[in-house]
Amino acid sequence: MVQHSDGRFSAYDLPPPSYDPLLTQVDKGTPAGELLRRYWHPVLKASELDAEPRPVRALGEDLVLFRSGHGEVGAFHARCAHRGADLRYGKVEPQGLRCCYHGWLFDARGRCLEQPCEPDGGRLRDRVRQPSYPTRELYGLIFIYMGPLDQMPALPRYDVLETLAPNQEIRADDTSIGSGGPAIMPCNWFQAFENVMDPYHVFVLHSTFSSVQFSELLAVRPDISFAKTPGGVASTQVRRMRNGEDFVRVVEVLLPTVRISPHPAFTTPGPCTNISWYLPIDNTHTRIFTALRVPKWLPKFKFSEIPVYEGKSWFDMTEEERRRSPGDYEAQVGQGPVTFHSEENLATSDAGVALLRRLFLADLQRVRDGVAPTNVRLDDGPAYAVAAGHTFHPSAETARTQAP
Repeated sequence: MVQHSDGRFSAYDLPPPSYDPLLTQVDKGTPAGELLRRYWHPVLKASELDAEPRPVRALGEDLVLFRSGHGEVGAFHARCAHRGADLRYGKVEPQGLRCCYHGWLFDARGRCLEQPCEPDGGRLRDRVRQPSYPTRELYGLIFIYMGPLDQMPALPRYDVLETLAPNQEIRADDTSIGSGGPAIMPCNWFQAFENVMDPYHVFVLHSTFSSVQFSELLAVRPDISFAKTPGGVASTQVRRMRNGEDFVRVVEVLLPTVRISPHPAFTTPGPCTNISWYLPIDNTHTRIFTALRVPKWLPKFKFSEIPVYEGKSWFDMTEEERRRSPGDYEAQVGQGPVTFHSEENLATSDAGVALLRRLFLADLQRVRDGVAPTNVRLDDGPAYAVAAGHTFHPSAETARTQAP
């Protein structure tokens, strides 16, 4: 913005706003699109795959997922390889998915098994393949890999979801815990994902500006430090309590899309027991999938149903109540479908966001150079050891006064 000779400013003088396509564009062939296609992405809860094909959109591609009668999961391009009919209208059969238009039948790997209108059921059917992607099922979620097969990594596992007590189970949630609104967020995935490395907003947005939306403990202004980790970035947030204890909250992000954040509504000490993945549906839509370790006796609920304003969930609030007590959805979606990076003025409190952006851009360069990006492991190994969680311990000042 230009300052005129008389000291006045006017927004009229601003140049057209712009965003960084390297951080935001996920289509095939774009730098971020190619990076993201080197990883597995959850696209559906396993419980949602029943007797009907399910349309899914991921990384800008329209897909159809199904579970055959033999239990195999297929992830197809939505257009039938015959003449382009939408396979969401297909029929799931024991051997695979049958197109509604001319009855061509494909198994879960895309092989054409039958062409009913052709002589002998299709003498040349072996030459036809329905475009498809590899799938895996883990933690109650269906993952797909959309990149080059010779670079397909192992599907990562996490220690907090691997070892269960007899009274525990894993539950999958797809209500975009962390966005505070509809499951599908109408905004770019990166402006939602980088919010994880912006812990100062928890103190302001969720605690002192709006009503206390989570725990009263988070209304204490924290001392925050950020650190690069082997897999991404971690923030350590220390809050000095009135009882002389420090409440320490550690949050991790793993490149490119994983959040490991103890839920702010539950501040009991211990390691984080949930892992979340941000799915870039396309350039302007995002969904968050979460796997949680919970006691079996815990009643089933959706995180989107947690009260955030006068006993109401986001869905129960009026538009005026959301204006008075905004949350993550309003703050992130309110930036627009794709935020304008040219209009930002980053400050010292944005150090975590800036570090995350630098690491993501560095991984784009690794892919361009033909080098495996962060957290890509081609063979199975030990589960990732989660460091995120909550702890309470005497503050340094309390420890000094209590020292013998």
